[in-house]
Amino acid sequence: MIETDEEALVEQARAGDPKAFGKLVDQYQRVVYNLALRMVNDREEAEDIAQTVFVKVFQNLGSFDSRHRFFSWIYRIALNESLNHRGRRRRHEELDPGLESNGRSPDECAALGEVGTEIGIALMQLTADYRTVVIMRHFLELNQAEMSQILEVPEKTVKSRLHSARRLLGEMLSRKGITQ
Repeated sequence: MIETDEEALVEQARAGDPKAFGKLVDQYQRVVYNLALRMVNDREEAEDIAQTVFVKVFQNLGSFDSRHRFFSWIYRIALNESLNHRGRRRRHEELDPGLESNGRSPDECAALGEVGTEIGIALMQLTADYRTVVIMRHFLELNQAEMSQILEVPEKTVKSRLHSARRLLGEMLSRKGITQ
């Protein structure tokens, strides 16, 4: 979406236009859901979180500062809601390795699925700060500047967290016999 179009939609939604808000939801629902899913590892809970995020966005649209990117604002709300949810839940589960066929043999898929499961387990053992930067960088493909803006921390902090998180993930996976 072009930023000026987005800005216009935000202003229309702030003025009470439900169609404009619906377009914003359409634009961001996948990003919000995917973030929540990566953070809580449960599809139904991720859907609940996404709904809560959009309710909060709707309720707080008047407080959005249009000098900032709407994407960063909504992403931060989604991140906070996911972290709050995890804090309330306090349990760890394996990530679903996925069921999509990619042309590999069943043995290759099984081995990759096991590796994916181990990566998911290791990811869930990281602190929220470390897990967040790994998800943002490697699953959502955000750059350090975008991550810095969303997390409201300096880029050096993002870089440091990402480095530490990767090192810790590597150590955890190495102990399980998984190497690059």
